[in-house]
Amino acid sequence: MENESFPFYFHFTLYKDYGGLKYLFFLLLIIVYLAILLLNVSIIWMVYKERSLHEPMYLFIACLSANAIYGSSGFFPWLLTDVLSNSHSISHDACFSQIFILYSYGICEFSMLTIMAYDRCVAICYPLRYHSIMTPRTTGLLIAAGVSWPVFCMSVITYFTARLPLCGREITRLYCSTWSVARLSCVSTAGNNAMGLFFTVVTVFVLAAFILYTYIRILLVCRRSSSEFRGKALQTSLPHIVTVVTYSLSSFCDILLSRFELGQTMTVVALLFSLEVLLVPPILNPLIYGLALPEIRKKIINRLKNASKPHK
Repeated sequence: MENESFPFYFHFTLYKDYGGLKYLFFLLLIIVYLAILLLNVSIIWMVYKERSLHEPMYLFIACLSANAIYGSSGFFPWLLTDVLSNSHSISHDACFSQIFILYSYGICEFSMLTIMAYDRCVAICYPLRYHSIMTPRTTGLLIAAGVSWPVFCMSVITYFTARLPLCGREITRLYCSTWSVARLSCVSTAGNNAMGLFFTVVTVFVLAAFILYTYIRILLVCRRSSSEFRGKALQTSLPHIVTVVTYSLSSFCDILLSRFELGQTMTVVALLFSLEVLLVPPILNPLIYGLALPEIRKKIINRLKNASKPHK
């Protein structure tokens, strides 16, 4: 019997043979991928070029865009290959690289959203002290923390998951995930489960509680303020609220799909929502922040107007 403790490749079981339709799917997916790259590069470029946007809030938005490019690049190239391929397989090393990239992207997204919630809380609750609190040094440290925590989490998780002896190679997902690989283990995964639960609680529930706390503080301040102040606070906070809600929903469905055996219908529904985290935020975030925030919107419109003027 072949020893599969460390298989050379894994096989994705959710891909189907759609015949000629696979070329249509490939075209649609590559359009989505190029749109993600274009939109997020545009936000990063705008923040970099415009000195008036060199403020903490806009730097955090640029970090979200950079993270979207990072996460999408760990998902779409493999997905595009699998859509056209007949084997739907991925090598052992590539699978764990994908796990590291996708989950560090997800954790970084939540970390950045938490940092942005703190930034909005300081800006609205302590407007006169904002620049003394959110100094360039503090901003840099927050960004460094938001990036370092995901790298640390996934370095630990990926290391211990990769050491598990495996008794199978079939993954019931469209991409590699920690739990889908751990399910194939020949030995108990109690230690891995406890570690995964710890990082999930810290990354999702603790950070979500902090975000909720910041918005309670913001609401209390807005209740005591003028309607004009409330309007400005809502204008800068609403894009962040929409982003947090959509991302939290898709993260919950990904956890649900990973940890529980669901029926066929529920699996399809949960799978679609789990893919949302890789498809929707990278497109939605630059559109929300680019259109909803006046400063970025004005700069984009001015750039487009200048580009459309004939050169003498």
